[in-house]
Amino acid sequence: MQVMEKIVEQGLLYDFYGSLLTRHQQEIYEKVVYENLSLNEVAETEGVSKQAVHDLVRRCTIIMRGYEEKLGMIRRFGKIREAAERLKLLAGSGEIPSEQSALLQKTAEEILKDLES
Repeated sequence: MQVMEKIVEQGLLYDFYGSLLTRHQQEIYEKVVYENLSLNEVAETEGVSKQAVHDLVRRCTIIMRGYEEKLGMIRRFGKIREAAERLKLLAGSGEIPSEQSALLQKTAEEILKDLES
């Protein structure tokens, strides 16, 4: 897995499942993943070893991947987003009467807005 893909995956996992981690796990994970602090910097501020920070981040990622395997929320989110985008395209295609097209467009935009909030 490339570095960028790993960062995106970690962000998505945390967005969906981060609240299921302990507060301590959340704090360390956020410092490493979101604040982009080095393992050494986090280790120094937390009074633990670099290896302990690395292990905690790795363990958190494994835990959240397990949640995704069981619950599939990220996968479902992606499917709903794709379906809403297709509805939006269909609404603007001219193949549907304008009255229905406007309603379809509005509904698709509401779904996409809800997914982003």
